[in-house]
This record gives sequence, C-alpha cells and structure tokens, in this order.
Amino acid sequence: MTSDDVKKAIVGILQSKALVKQDVFESTKKNFDLLKEVLVSVQNEYNQELGGQDKRIQLAFEDKGEFVAQLKVAGDMLVFHMHTNTFEFDRDHEVWKSDYVKQDENNSYCGVVNIYNFLHDSFRYNRENDAGYLIARIFINKEGHYFVEGKRQKGTGINHFGTSVINATNWQKIIEIGIVYSLEFDLLVPPYDDVKIISMMQMNGEIMSSKMQTGKRLGFVYNADDVKQ
Repeated sequence: MTSDDVKKAIVGILQSKALVKQDVFESTKKNFDLLKEVLVSVQNEYNQELGGQDKRIQLAFEDKGEFVAQLKVAGDMLVFHMHTNTFEFDRDHEVWKSDYVKQDENNSYCGVVNIYNFLHDSFRYNRENDAGYLIARIFINKEGHYFVEGKRQKGTGINHFGTSVINATNWQKIIEIGIVYSLEFDLLVPPYDDVKIISMMQMNGEIMSSKMQTGKRLGFVYNADDVKQ
C-alpha cells in the first residue's frame, strides 16, 4: 500500500468505526445517567412503601462517581458499573443472528453496564477479599437498543434487540429483578474442611480485622419477558 492508501484507510476507519464507538459511548453514558435517576426513584418508592419500618431494611442509593452507583438493599449491595469502552461480539454470539444487526453491522457495537452483588458488610468493614458476583450485564448500542445477559442464560433478551429501547421503565424492571434475586440467595456456610485450619497471620490480619473472605453463591437468571419493552 502507498502512503496515500494508508492515509485513506485510516481516515475511512475514523469516519466509520471510530465514530460509531464514540456514539456508543455517549449513548451508554446517557443511559447510565438515566439509571442513576431511576435508582433514586426506586429508593424513594420502596422506602415509602416500607413506611416507618426498621431503617435497616430501607434502600439506600449512593452515587460513587461518573461510572459507578450503589444501591444498598438490607444486607446486600448492588453495584452498577458502566465500562468506558465499546465492545464487539465474537462471531459465535447470538447477536449476529439478529435481523437488526444483519441490516447494519455497526448496530452490534455496544457499551456495557455490569450489575454486581456484594454483601453490604463487605463495604461496611472494608473486607477487601470478599467476593462479589456478576448477576447481569446490559448491552446498549448507539441507538439505545439493548439486551440483557444473566448469569446462567447467555443471550437472554437478545430476541428483542433492535426493538427494545432502554428507558426508565425498563431500567426499573432490571433493577427490581436484581433486587429480588440478590435477596433470595442467602449466604452459605463454607464447608468445614475449608476453614478448619487457620494460620496466625490469618487470625491476626483477617479475623481480628473482620476481613475473612465472604461471599454469596448466586444463581441469577434473567427472564427476557421481564425486561422487554
């Protein structure tokens, strides 16, 4: 290739693929900001339903920065994280079977919002070794079309990709499904053989500082019909 050919190729990529990726980022960021607004609304709505009941079970939203938000639900913490990059799917992914993507492959480029479930005590006591679990991720493209993948169902909701646009109503459904599943799965006692021996270092550094690794085992399943528009 000549120098002019290389220059034309670079300009072509910048005008097409690179521009699409910027559009995807802006779309995802706009909708992540909307998610924060919906989280505040969900907090207020459910706390009103709970009335004057024990404050320990009330919801508490916290904006942790441009790309992170948290929702405390009793003993659980849902963490919502927007990745700042744009992603493409491997060629075996179900997204390529979508007529919407077949019409324009640029529609397949997506930003992603991850939802993790942690124990609230992991944050409260700064237990840095505690495990959090990815319970869902939401893919959003430049046009605001989206689909949801849950922990046990690859491609859940993908049949609505191209027809469902993310909005406040759909965000609330996604949030509520996350709340239900995080509350339904309880903390499991670790097997006896896994904890029967402990070193002095672990005793001093972990137990005395409330930092023994803890996490829930989740079986999260999203139902496509729960979040379609």
